[in-house]
Amino acid sequence: MQGNELPNPVVQILGSKRIAGNGEQSERFRLLISDGKSLYSFAMLATQLNDLHKQDKLPQYTIIRIDRYTTSVVNRNEKGEKRVLIIVELTILKEGSLVGEKIGDPQPMPDTSSQPASTAAQSRTMDSGIGGGSTNNGSSYGSSNRSMSASSAGPTQSIGDSLTHPISSLSPYQNKWVIKARVMSKSGIRTWSNAKGEGKLFSMDVMDESGEIRITAFKEQCDRYYDMIEVDKVYFISKCQLKPANKQYSSLKNDYEMTMTNDTIVQECKDVDGSMPEIQYNFVPISQIANMEPNAMVDVVGMCKDASDVVQFTAKTSGRELRKREITLVDSSNASVQLTLWGDDAQNFPSTTHPVVLLKGARVSEFGGGKSLGLIGGSVMKLNPDLEVAHKVRGWFENGGSEASVSSVSARTGGASGMATEWLSFQEAKDRNLGAGDKPEYFQAKAMIHTIKSANAVYKACPQADCNKKVIDQENGQFRCEKCNAEFPNFKYRLLVNMLIGDWTTNRWVTVFTELAEEMLGKSSQEIGSSLEYHKDEAEKLFSSISFKSFVFKLRAKVEYFGEQPRTKTSAVSVTPVNHKEYNALLIKNIQELTGVGKN
Repeated sequence: MQGNELPNPVVQILGSKRIAGNGEQSERFRLLISDGKSLYSFAMLATQLNDLHKQDKLPQYTIIRIDRYTTSVVNRNEKGEKRVLIIVELTILKEGSLVGEKIGDPQPMPDTSSQPASTAAQSRTMDSGIGGGSTNNGSSYGSSNRSMSASSAGPTQSIGDSLTHPISSLSPYQNKWVIKARVMSKSGIRTWSNAKGEGKLFSMDVMDESGEIRITAFKEQCDRYYDMIEVDKVYFISKCQLKPANKQYSSLKNDYEMTMTNDTIVQECKDVDGSMPEIQYNFVPISQIANMEPNAMVDVVGMCKDASDVVQFTAKTSGRELRKREITLVDSSNASVQLTLWGDDAQNFPSTTHPVVLLKGARVSEFGGGKSLGLIGGSVMKLNPDLEVAHKVRGWFENGGSEASVSSVSARTGGASGMATEWLSFQEAKDRNLGAGDKPEYFQAKAMIHTIKSANAVYKACPQADCNKKVIDQENGQFRCEKCNAEFPNFKYRLLVNMLIGDWTTNRWVTVFTELAEEMLGKSSQEIGSSLEYHKDEAEKLFSSISFKSFVFKLRAKVEYFGEQPRTKTSAVSVTPVNHKEYNALLIKNIQELTGVGKN
């Protein structure tokens, strides 16, 4: 505890105490440990070991080997500095019930404050702190949550590993801390512009051996640090603002998140030792993507076989200029998948060099039964990474894989406009239990619109061009996007129209999404959303204009579970006016098949 390295120390647990926090992830357990000669009360379990304590696997007198640990210097104000031991990994050598007694006659270690701590002083330290309380051996000890976490690290320029804090020990009640963390992912820069002004932001997820946390940078900090930050590199970071993390917006295992301020300091760590964990991947063969559900997250390594040119177009709803590129990835599972890139990712992709592409946390999308991949806020894309799995993919491609026949998991299985889809009545689709299998199924029918739920036909969505997530009105002029983990002063309307349509056999509720609904109603989402909010009578007239009209609907059916109840969800993938000549020819053909007329 003087800052020296010691491999695999063996200690005995003489007591423990729960330190309350805001939520399960911030709950900590403090230990009183002994090596047989010295007592030490400034030891804590890393949060990933909390279950050991909760399951009563670390009772009094248990002997453990500390396999991995980190230390951190804290400032206890008038009591001076103290080094806290964070136990990251341990092995139970002998259960406390089998030991049954304290080994040796351990004495409290001298304090590092200005006055040496006597046994009585050490006892007072152990009796003070968070609510007092008793340990497993009847003694009591603790310290304030604030003092356990506060840092005396000083300016970043003089940072050393011994002065850094574990991510899991941070809380909003402290400001003198430095973390040493690896960047797991980094978003692109997101911008907005409206009458109130302009803004930009990016976020990154970082980790150390104790935990993980999200950091967001706005405006000046975005300009200052975006180009500097690289995925997989390690940085010292200090003087960010901590605030509670809303679990709706992040899947990271931390109750807090960080926001950079004007005082924030970020410094690359050039000397990274083995204690800093590497980014973990869970790669799957491309062929398995065909069986994954929409919106699933996946890690993939594939070879870029083809890449389209960058396509520029204007978004219908926002009027913004967008850039898009389609990449075809292949691997040794003899399958290919389409990756859609937007903005700078599309513009900067080296399409002529056929790189190996690594994706972490890519999102699976589905259209017409085919699956494709896209990048979201927490996704990572690396080109030609120096990893064994990447070298294997390139070796396969250059030794025959480039000429291999591959099946595309992005190929549509039906349902898209212009593609052949079986004609069925709604009753026939019901009798076949269409959509009850693992994959969605498609059919088409001529149906009339009976009822439209106009009241819920629009929702307020993220204003970013590549994001359609519903935003939360913060009721302060800001709108929060879950997926982008950001607040915006504006939003865009998106259509999600539920309508009851029927044919001559029965009817069913179907969902019509933005692009198709705009075609049917002849108005943009923004116009329809504004009408519903400010001119409801005009909106009702607009919806009434298509009521009791017939269309040819190409439909996607898939059983989904709400709670434990299965329900067939039907959505439209194409809606076109009825071509009576073609539809009459279909009816005549069906009549001939039923009556046998026209058969030789």
